[in-house]
Amino acid sequence: MQVEYSANDIAAAGSLQVYTYLYTSMATFWIYDYACSLHLEWKFLFRSRWSKVKGLYVVTRYVPFLLLAGHLYMNFIPNENSDLLNNICSCFSLISVSCSECFFVLRTYTLWNNNKVVLATMTITFIAVVVSSISYAFATTATAPWTISGIPGITGCYQSSAVVQLFIPFLLLIGLEFGLLSLTLIRAIQSWRSNNSHLYAVLVKHNIFYYLCGLFFSGVNVLTLLLFHYGYQAMFQDFQFIVLAILATRMHLHLWHTDRHAHGSRALVFIPMSDISSTGSPT
Repeated sequence: MQVEYSANDIAAAGSLQVYTYLYTSMATFWIYDYACSLHLEWKFLFRSRWSKVKGLYVVTRYVPFLLLAGHLYMNFIPNENSDLLNNICSCFSLISVSCSECFFVLRTYTLWNNNKVVLATMTITFIAVVVSSISYAFATTATAPWTISGIPGITGCYQSSAVVQLFIPFLLLIGLEFGLLSLTLIRAIQSWRSNNSHLYAVLVKHNIFYYLCGLFFSGVNVLTLLLFHYGYQAMFQDFQFIVLAILATRMHLHLWHTDRHAHGSRALVFIPMSDISSTGSPT
């Protein structure tokens, strides 16, 4: 007996398949990146001193493993009662992106010669964005029902309504990253003639590239949430967080190794997030 399915059932099933393929690809890419940088990472973990920033690195680096494992589990089981696991994965997502952003709040603070006013402004803004995003995200998704595919053989589930409002946390993230990007550009323009340190140039380039990537992916997520339906709405959310975590940890490793090599030539920049003793201060 041949069963006919509605256009909505077919579209929903297609979105779940794309969603599953995307998370499988993300997991593969994350493991590949981890394997490629394993020798540099272990050198950093064993040779650098333990500090709060090193702890921040460990959390940023390894929380995505839990995030991807949780989502892959949800994608491959046909279960409508996924609220708890989804909330746990949402917590992992928030932890991951918050830790990634913390790295660049510290870097911006360093570029501004450890200016306390700049740090206080960034910290207050950062906390406000995080608290607002958490409150709005959980309030929005709490009432959205979970739906599984009506077509046999298509596993996974999605929230069928109310998630479109999740674009607001991404707008808040855009505002935060645009502010940090502006601070980086202002500082770079102010000191580009007076500071010839290689480490200073690395900090500026890393910051700008990271913020541009964050702004791009946040914009993609806003458009996706507003224009698409079914599982397509959320397919790039964790992709953004994974990419930002890779950028943050990769850039930190590069900074640490660059600082170690510059140690012999008397680096001119004090970099507190490099977990190495200072050798000077920027002018």
